[in-house]
Amino acid sequence: MKSTGFSCINMIDFNRLIENYLAREVKAKKIGRYYASDVGNCLRRVWFSYKLPKQLSLKTLKIFKAGEMLHDFIVNVIRSEKNKDVELLQNEMPIQIDAGDFLIIGRVDDVVLVKTKAKKMLIELKTAKSLPEACKPEHQLQLQIYMAALGIKDGMVVYIQKDNLETVSFNVTYSETLFKHALERFKALHHCLISNTCPEPEGKKFHWMCNGCPWRQECESIA
Repeated sequence: MKSTGFSCINMIDFNRLIENYLAREVKAKKIGRYYASDVGNCLRRVWFSYKLPKQLSLKTLKIFKAGEMLHDFIVNVIRSEKNKDVELLQNEMPIQIDAGDFLIIGRVDDVVLVKTKAKKMLIELKTAKSLPEACKPEHQLQLQIYMAALGIKDGMVVYIQKDNLETVSFNVTYSETLFKHALERFKALHHCLISNTCPEPEGKKFHWMCNGCPWRQECESIA
């Protein structure tokens, strides 16, 4: 029988290579420095991430990496000379808001200049298994923080479907009321952390928040 030139003995385990590449150290978060992306998460889950840091699951790390790769793709799309009605001014910009007792930090995906309207717009990119029919409230809150930090009043949340690159976009206008609501959530988190008081389990109102939560067992053990 003629040899195909391939040997199972020499096969490379790419799953293992990817796992090694994505592996991260567990780093403790500093109380008083809060991430804008956490504003819409269950506050009890965020509280546990400070009090009981855990290694992210391999599945979660892969999802994050896939999201980064899609984000890079969209940046290239915006930068392309084929799309002359938009101009990418900046991307991956760090922001910081001093709220007095604590800081809110984050990283804005993109600032785009829409040439047809001659205005700046913040773009927040989100990957999804399927496209939502409306902008998710937690993503609106996150974008409010970015708009407040940069003084830009127009924004857009763009959802990208992972399997076919279809997108849906939702315009978001800056709202002082929503921004203050975001601040109040972080104030509540800060108080619970410094007083060592566990917040209410908000995720139990929305079961999808509990799915895959690393602290589900600890949460359920609390009366």
